[in-house]
Amino acid sequence: MAADVFTTQHMAAPRRNKGFNIEKWGWIYMRVSGVVLVVLIFGHLFVNLMLGEGIHALDFAFVAGKYATPFWQWWDVLMLWLALIHGANGMRTVVNDYVGHSGVRKTILVVLGLATALLILLGTLVVFTFDPCNGVFESGAMWDTCKALGK
Repeated sequence: MAADVFTTQHMAAPRRNKGFNIEKWGWIYMRVSGVVLVVLIFGHLFVNLMLGEGIHALDFAFVAGKYATPFWQWWDVLMLWLALIHGANGMRTVVNDYVGHSGVRKTILVVLGLATALLILLGTLVVFTFDPCNGVFESGAMWDTCKALGK
């Protein structure tokens, strides 16, 4: 008689949610962004650490030179956006799994979303508004370069 309780005739039909399934799209995003991030990160490391003079060439002028071209600006912004959203989505999953109290969970998720949005906004602004001549003094190493550029 006890085995009868678990037969298929007593099981409810699976529910089909016809709306937007955030868990499904979050799962897909994690896989796709993970693959793209591997390419972006290893490309970033290869260019910065292995080409030219390698790690010895990494200085302010190297970064300024990279951020003078839109290609590297978009490369770094894409890497920033994908990594931050990837990490926030992973943290969202952990919070949903381990925080039992719904009020605390919602608060943590709102703070996580706000922190992610703020970091994306600030990081994007830094990349696209970067000016190596901003704040350069006559005694600075960049003075001649910025003077030649007319800044």
